[in-house]
Amino acid sequence: MRIMMVASEAVPLAKTGGLADVSTGLSKALADAGHEVALVLPCYRQFISEADRGTVVGEVQVSFPGAVINAEVYETTIPESKVKVLLIDRPSFFDREGLYVEDGHDYGDNAERFLFFSRAAVEVAKSLFVPDVIHANDWQTGLVPALIFQARENGEPLGSIGTTFTIHNMAFHGEFPSLQMTNTGLDSEYFNWEQLEYFGKLNLLKGGIATADKVTTVSPTYATEICQPEYGYGLDPALEHRGTDLVGILNGVDMNVWNPAVDSKLPEQYTAQNYSAGKSACKSALQQELGLHENPDAMLFGLVSRLTDQKGLDLITQKAIQILGADVQFAFLGTGDSRYETILSDLQQAYPGKVAAVIGFDDGLAHRIEAGSDAYFMPSRFEPCGLNQQYSLIYGTPPLVHAVGGLADSVVDANRHTLDNGTATGFTFSNYDADLFLETVWRSVGMFQHHKDDWNKLVTNGMTRDSSWNRSAQEYVDVYQSAIEKLG
Repeated sequence: MRIMMVASEAVPLAKTGGLADVSTGLSKALADAGHEVALVLPCYRQFISEADRGTVVGEVQVSFPGAVINAEVYETTIPESKVKVLLIDRPSFFDREGLYVEDGHDYGDNAERFLFFSRAAVEVAKSLFVPDVIHANDWQTGLVPALIFQARENGEPLGSIGTTFTIHNMAFHGEFPSLQMTNTGLDSEYFNWEQLEYFGKLNLLKGGIATADKVTTVSPTYATEICQPEYGYGLDPALEHRGTDLVGILNGVDMNVWNPAVDSKLPEQYTAQNYSAGKSACKSALQQELGLHENPDAMLFGLVSRLTDQKGLDLITQKAIQILGADVQFAFLGTGDSRYETILSDLQQAYPGKVAAVIGFDDGLAHRIEAGSDAYFMPSRFEPCGLNQQYSLIYGTPPLVHAVGGLADSVVDANRHTLDNGTATGFTFSNYDADLFLETVWRSVGMFQHHKDDWNKLVTNGMTRDSSWNRSAQEYVDVYQSAIEKLG
């Protein structure tokens, strides 16, 4: 199958969040499975060096009202993979200090930037890489399936391409004034309540949902949640209307990057068969690195995250002092809301040797926290998929999570039944409540300190679970085939 992946970011070329990991991880797994994959991205010149852009392989033109806008197309590859990368180079749109935001504010021309990018990607599909299926991602590419839908309605050759649209986070719609409809390349008739119109505005996420052959999101539970008002951000009726065309597929993990057996960022590598010595060495080294007491018996909780309410920081900070009354330690890494940055820094001052709060981001330290911690905090208020809980499982660091979205799909609560049948992988609580969170913390501390056999089962179960992209990639192939079959 020839698959075109269209996304606004991908590692290692440009990244602001999990979409970049998914774009690359899934593309690599699909290519490894024998499919021909082209990943289409904007050429962000501030992030992608001239040497990394490859060579110019063509040019595309997009007609905006009153102007024809040209872009060169560069071709390169994702390192150590068979994935072709096609970069849409239009410096006036993509030579910026940020991908979407600068100084905390969205670029004022984000509508034009990503409408152009989506239309340029469709132009690429006409000649430079003609796919069987196009997989578009999030609002930045929500126009792509709408353009293919229109081509199909008009009997154009592009209409023979199947489309899949993935929602990575319902909170971001790509909503713009209605006048931007003239820049979409679509007939005005598509600006209606069933397709791209939302309370008088152009809504690109809704456009992708309404016009793609298949719609996916990043976990089965999240696919169910977003059809409800609480999680649907106003688009739950559009999602519910898609019925069985909406599918949830849990993201995988790039095992070449997140794997303690080969992770060069760790002081000692380890596997599920010899994790005890390896994790002990990583814990000791992490305690030294962060200025924590070198105490192998203290239960070390790690967290690498944006410091926001969505990630459960309100629960953690409400109960931190009570938890720190026990023989535990905290290792925090992240940036976010200034109040949480201040609270965590104050905790470090108040509990020297028990709390380390690194405000910022350090990729190597993120790996070492995953490996050196005994357990991992991820009590998110909502979580479409989540990657860190999966990293934690792979690194033998049982996650403690709020059972929503991908957290519910990837972490099985530890109890007598699940420990005995070999399915337990962490600790979960069902309602977003500080007391329930604290109760779950005490369950984890009790098992770590007093029931080592059960703890070792928990660690082994998580490390031997298949968290790779291989499983997820096959599920996406099934979706692509279904999209193509819908064309008759």
